[in-house]
Amino acid sequence: MSLTSALTSAMSGLRAASRGSEIVSSNIANANTPGYVRRTLSISSDTGGGAVGVRINGVVRHVDQQIINDRRLAGAETGYRSETTSALTRIEDLIGTPDSAGSLAARVADFEQSLITASSRPDATERLTSVAFAAKDLAQSIATVAGGIQDARTQADRSIDAQVTRLNDALKGVETLNSRIVASNASGTDIAALQDQRQQLIDEISEMVPVRTVPRDHGAVALYSTGGAILLEGRAVEVGFDPANTVTPYESIGDGTLSGLTLNGVSINTSSANGRLHGGTLGAQFEIRDEIAPAAQAQVDAIARDLIERFEDSAVDPTLAAGDAGLFTDEGNPLDATTELGLATRLSLNALVDPDQGGETWRIRDGLGAAAPGDAGESTLLIALTDVLGATRTQASGSFGPSPLSVEGVVASLSSQIGTDRLREDRQLSFANAQFTELTQIELADGVDTDAEIQNLMILEQAYAANARVISTVDEMFDTLMRI
Repeated sequence: MSLTSALTSAMSGLRAASRGSEIVSSNIANANTPGYVRRTLSISSDTGGGAVGVRINGVVRHVDQQIINDRRLAGAETGYRSETTSALTRIEDLIGTPDSAGSLAARVADFEQSLITASSRPDATERLTSVAFAAKDLAQSIATVAGGIQDARTQADRSIDAQVTRLNDALKGVETLNSRIVASNASGTDIAALQDQRQQLIDEISEMVPVRTVPRDHGAVALYSTGGAILLEGRAVEVGFDPANTVTPYESIGDGTLSGLTLNGVSINTSSANGRLHGGTLGAQFEIRDEIAPAAQAQVDAIARDLIERFEDSAVDPTLAAGDAGLFTDEGNPLDATTELGLATRLSLNALVDPDQGGETWRIRDGLGAAAPGDAGESTLLIALTDVLGATRTQASGSFGPSPLSVEGVVASLSSQIGTDRLREDRQLSFANAQFTELTQIELADGVDTDAEIQNLMILEQAYAANARVISTVDEMFDTLMRI
């Protein structure tokens, strides 16, 4: 080997060692940086033109794309189950458990107890007043549950709007990074940092919508949802959504009063069964708004209907004429089965017996349609009201099954249904979270090991020193030759 060749070889070795040290230092510095991927320098022997040295081929990012894809899908499932579990927990808390004060079951029990107490002393005005307020508390509790359900739908609608904005921004970001990566590849510039940024954006997208990445030419990627929607293929799609200020029981995606999603202006399915973007936090919010909450609302409306029907029966209160409202009303009106939707939000105590509206509580004892107070010691109607509250009957609406139920039984059935759904989602959440944690650990295992990186740095320092020594030796030999 000539002195010139030795010098060239040593200089290339210095460059490789220096670049390698930079990469190792970057690995150590970013060991805890989210989204950072471990890099190594790819080198090979350079024998072109008869010279011997080190060729720097580029920087290699060490990623297992299959693990990343699986981790993203598990993360999307975790987010989805977390949102649905949270919604069911909220509804369960609104209804309450039978042993909790203020629950629907407790309100029914308080109302029944007030009727029993009043029937033992029908002449006691304060006991009749207690019945009125217990009935009013029950109606207000049912309305509060219904209102809470609609609040959950409103919050879901707002979350959808916020996530659509984030999704569009992230998709545009990936499109921009794709272009920069392609351009950098063409110019031979290092693209590792750009790839890290793109991976972080895709991770953000996958939390909202489970996606799969498909490699394209020159380092670009395409994004497809697991439901088959094209999110990015060259250009990012525009996801459209029109938020509602407040969601009411009378609005639904089915009748067009609530917005669905569009991709570049084309409407897509957002249901839990066939939704094109279902599976992440975005799909979970649609399921809460359009399926979970409306189903719970329908059950609560059925309870309100059952309560009104029981107490507007003239067989229970003979003073009621056909078409008269009973003890519980639809905002002062008798039941209209064709307008059951949203009935729970309109449920109220009849103003004739509501002290807060100037009502007279003796009507609870003598009948809502009575012209004047009757015998103060007569408890027949109070006993009838108690009996009808505890009587079992088949529900005219809702999904409570064919078995006859009392009011207490209907409330208990609803509480059980919501609790069962919540427990099922909670189990699914636990499984998804365990899977996500395990895949994350597997991914991290291929990340930066600072101990190994420090060892690599020491090896590179030795290589640098060796190449520097070669250069120094060649320089001394040139000096010797020049002095001859």
